[in-house]
Amino acid sequence: MSTPSTAGRPVTGKPRGGDWPKVRLHVVSGKGGTGKTTVAAALALALASGGGRVLLMEVEGRQGIAQLFDTPPLPYEERLVAVAPDGGEVFALAVDPEAALLEYLEMFYNMRRAGTALRKLGAVDFATTIAPGVRDVLLTGKAIEAVKRGERAGKPTYDAIVMDAPPTGRITRFLNVTSEVGGLAKVGPIKSQSDSVMAVIRSPRTAVHLVTLLEEMPVQETLDGIEELRESQLPVGAVIVNMERGPRLTPEGLRDALDGTLDVDEVKAGVVAAELPRKLNVNTVTKTLIAEAAEHAERVELEQTERERLDAAERPIYELPEMSGGIDLGALYAMARMLREQGVA
Repeated sequence: MSTPSTAGRPVTGKPRGGDWPKVRLHVVSGKGGTGKTTVAAALALALASGGGRVLLMEVEGRQGIAQLFDTPPLPYEERLVAVAPDGGEVFALAVDPEAALLEYLEMFYNMRRAGTALRKLGAVDFATTIAPGVRDVLLTGKAIEAVKRGERAGKPTYDAIVMDAPPTGRITRFLNVTSEVGGLAKVGPIKSQSDSVMAVIRSPRTAVHLVTLLEEMPVQETLDGIEELRESQLPVGAVIVNMERGPRLTPEGLRDALDGTLDVDEVKAGVVAAELPRKLNVNTVTKTLIAEAAEHAERVELEQTERERLDAAERPIYELPEMSGGIDLGALYAMARMLREQGVA
């Protein structure tokens, strides 16, 4: 597998700024639908900004990174997908369990040809199906290899690795590979590999960030995920609130909308001043706006409650707004800038 050259560039591994100066592996998880892949991509851009070199990895085979950066589907190969502000670079890698297993067999057993034969027989699918723990060791192991690559020579290939990881409900089991392979291998290369992986994952070099929305179910899953990670002695990073919409009324307006005491005449005067098309009835529009204001105030109140629940978890919280124009490269760069402004990097 080809990897980026370190020639002709400054030595990486330099101390990074921001809230996570010691972290090399940023694992990003979150409930489905919270935008964890988008956040992972924005985080990679944020960490690369200012001259950093970052590897963005995905392990679920969805090719979400390729879609975000508008590139062809990623092969099992590290490829440059974006140039960050001030000269940084983001490389991407879609980790394929089958390719990782063949690479593993060659690395530890010099069995590339045998591995190819196993693939033809369907043994690779068989092995990763009956022993999913082995699959997770291969996936996480690839991230750890990227973290360590070049360290002994004092020239790490990457300043940081960002992993777009499985959802919150599976993240603890995915990362806790020692327990997953414990019943499969007591000694040997697989056991050694899992121990090596866990040594990095449980260290200050790793942080598991959880992406959520300010809604009851994603917040609850985030809080459950934090508790599970702590129980398994896995390093909890930040909570990243995505698609935050914020209040559109003043505090007084929100209070009045909740109480049903909005000044109807004032709202009606605003409708009239807007000079709407004649086919729209002023009274009907006024009633609709008052109803929408009440719904908005209720949502803001619920979001505030969920935010207080997240605050109680005592983790750093970063916020990213809802991007009205959808997610494109411009939006990713904007999100990266916001994360940097909040102290991520």
